[in-house]
Amino acid sequence: MTIQMYNTLRRQKEAFAPMEEGKVSMYVCGPTVYNYIHIGNARPAIVFDMVRRYFMYRGYEVTYVSNFTDVDDKIIKAAEETGEDVLTLAETFIRAYHEDTKPLGVLPADKHPRVTEAMDDIIVFIERLIEKGYAYEVAGDVYFSTRSFTSYGKLSGQDLEDLQAGARIDVDEAKKDPLDFALWKQAKPGEIAWQSPWGEGRPGWHIECSAMVQKHLGETIDIHAGGQDLAFPHHENEIAQSEALTGEPLAHYWLHNGYITVDDEKMSKSLGNFILVHNIIQQHDANVIRYYMLQSHYRNPINFNDELIESAQNSLNRIQTLVDNIKHRLQESADLGSEGNWLEELDQYRYAFVREMDDDFNTPNAFTVIFDFVKAANRYLDEAHSNVQVLEGMLELLREWEEVLGLTFERAEEVLDEEVEALIEQRIQARKDRNFQEADRIRDDLAARGIILEDTAQGTRWKRG
Repeated sequence: MTIQMYNTLRRQKEAFAPMEEGKVSMYVCGPTVYNYIHIGNARPAIVFDMVRRYFMYRGYEVTYVSNFTDVDDKIIKAAEETGEDVLTLAETFIRAYHEDTKPLGVLPADKHPRVTEAMDDIIVFIERLIEKGYAYEVAGDVYFSTRSFTSYGKLSGQDLEDLQAGARIDVDEAKKDPLDFALWKQAKPGEIAWQSPWGEGRPGWHIECSAMVQKHLGETIDIHAGGQDLAFPHHENEIAQSEALTGEPLAHYWLHNGYITVDDEKMSKSLGNFILVHNIIQQHDANVIRYYMLQSHYRNPINFNDELIESAQNSLNRIQTLVDNIKHRLQESADLGSEGNWLEELDQYRYAFVREMDDDFNTPNAFTVIFDFVKAANRYLDEAHSNVQVLEGMLELLREWEEVLGLTFERAEEVLDEEVEALIEQRIQARKDRNFQEADRIRDDLAARGIILEDTAQGTRWKRG
């Protein structure tokens, strides 16, 4: 089977054909670090981490690069408001990014380049664009000449004439064409700046990623990815400046994830629905947040609210309960019952999962396969006898899936105090002795303490109420 993915560049699904057999080079635009990341930032981090994991599962060697924009207008403004040094503030929120995304199951990139570490590369890149006639300097600012790149708009489908109609030039800009965009900005008094052939200043947003892609992955890469909001102008401008310089494609495949709304409204500070990951993972299990993000197709828009998170929690609980039940049965020294066709069926479920994921990383359909498996596995556990090899195979398959999806299908071990544990044991014994009045009394006592008991075919379980 071949992995198919929707390529924004050609607006269709295409079979993945890497530049180098068995290897994938992948660049994902990272955050501008002036604050904690919000759930809109979390979606591409989770989605493209899943894509990376799936390529690895399918046997590819993946080089995954995701940058930090650590100097920018927003960072400078935030530093002015707090009285902090720009680079100190950026470092604070780079650390916060790692702290917030780790619980979400996001693996660290192979490289996390920073703009401030790539300044020499950015300056050389701009110099070469000027030499080739694609860029020009005006009083310390450098602009890319958009019309000089004849295929501008090919990623986003934007037409230059339509863009011209809506374009404007700010009063402090001296660019030749309203469509031209900044490669280098002259520093304002007191701003952080770097020395360049055009005077002190700092790079424009788009040139940063072009330079870092080339530095860490080369002139052409397999996959460039990011949020749908980056397709234009950011990725369009990346293509223009990179391909103008090299004459080669910047990336063969462009992947973009859909938008996220909160209670069906666009997220914004003015509406008071700006949700930071730093806060939400203190209110909800981060594992559930990741499951919620992946239960919809990555290209579709998704809505965020507490009811949907609770629904995601319930769905994830079904898988976790199956894992609990399988492990409990194995601890009971399961009878060596018949394997039946189960070992063969495990391979069929494995194949079905791969088939769905090969179709543009279709996680909702992959979860359908998983829940079909959960239903069938529960029926198997309801039988009087089970086979150790089958049970171990079930756990192995679930662990494969959780590794691909970056989820945890096992509940964290929680220790009860000795008194509560003793009461649970007393109730189990009371049920064995058919003293149901005493068993009910203990159950109600525990419920009052927030401990809910469930009597299952695999024994008595407890959970927090």
